[in-house]
Amino acid sequence: MDMMQLTSFFTDAIYLVILMVLVLIVPGLLLGLLIAVFQAATQVNEQTLGFLPKLVLTLLMVIFAGQWVIQELLDMFSRLFHAIPNVIG
Repeated sequence: MDMMQLTSFFTDAIYLVILMVLVLIVPGLLLGLLIAVFQAATQVNEQTLGFLPKLVLTLLMVIFAGQWVIQELLDMFSRLFHAIPNVIG
């Protein structure tokens, strides 16, 4: 395996991690921002008001995007396993 293939695998892995974070975590961050603005505007300082909707949204994103995330991970590991013979010999 040459350095170009190794760099390609690491690049693909980092890209996949960033993509999964964008799909699963960023919607919760945006909802948290909206809730923080709402709490600042109404001066309601309740901990569960900020935590519970983010938790529910993150779980919904895992439910809706989970199949895609698993498929992308399986594709990545499949490419890695098929590259093993090139690494060894």
